[in-house]
Amino acid sequence: MSDAIIFDRRAVRLHRDRAAAQVGAVQDILSDVADRLLDRLLDTRHRFSQALDLGGRGVVAPLLRERGIEVVSADLSPRMAALNGGAVVCADEEWLPFAEHSFDLVIANLSLHYVNDLPGALIQLRRALRPDGLLLASVPVLGTLAELRTALAASETVLRNGIASRVSPFPDLRDCAGLLQRAGFSLPVADLEEITLLYANPMALLYDLRHAGETNATIIRDRTNPPRELFPMALAALARDGERIPATLRIGMLTGWK
Repeated sequence: MSDAIIFDRRAVRLHRDRAAAQVGAVQDILSDVADRLLDRLLDTRHRFSQALDLGGRGVVAPLLRERGIEVVSADLSPRMAALNGGAVVCADEEWLPFAEHSFDLVIANLSLHYVNDLPGALIQLRRALRPDGLLLASVPVLGTLAELRTALAASETVLRNGIASRVSPFPDLRDCAGLLQRAGFSLPVADLEEITLLYANPMALLYDLRHAGETNATIIRDRTNPPRELFPMALAALARDGERIPATLRIGMLTGWK
């Protein structure tokens, strides 16, 4: 198990609790990533009957049920878990409560990037799978929200001659297949899907992050009030010449077999 504590897990839960009432505002984005992830099921003739939906935010479970798959949904946030319908469990991804060989499919859509011990979580997910079971996971990787990160860093350097942690860190895509292999998965694959969102209103990007429960939850985040000018300055830098504001999502699509 890793000793590194990067994320404040209590903050992650609170952010997801708060977002549960508003996550419908970003359903199109979450559904787009989920559809791309579940398209990997078309690459196998294996038929799955019982799946674990980990952190699906009310999007993944219905898509699996449409395929005739029985689903148990789990989420760190009890309010977010309740959105999935059917069988739901409030559970911590770092301490999963499932017995060995409980599922033949695990789907973790945008739900593992706030886990401190990602190798340990992957090992637990492998144990929960039956022989010949499949893990599909989507994870934001390095380069996600690069535009916002750069603008905030440049603005804060001007205002305070220093940089605070404002955007959560993401793993490198090159490391993802290695993490699967380290956790004992067979035929590990990590490939990239890149999505560019365009916003007419710069504040809409920040609202979407909040609605998705994706605000900064690092242990070292700055808990003081930022300079009043910080976000207007950074967002103005993104909104050049009246053009729409880009937000790049680089999503690692992870596949591993038990």
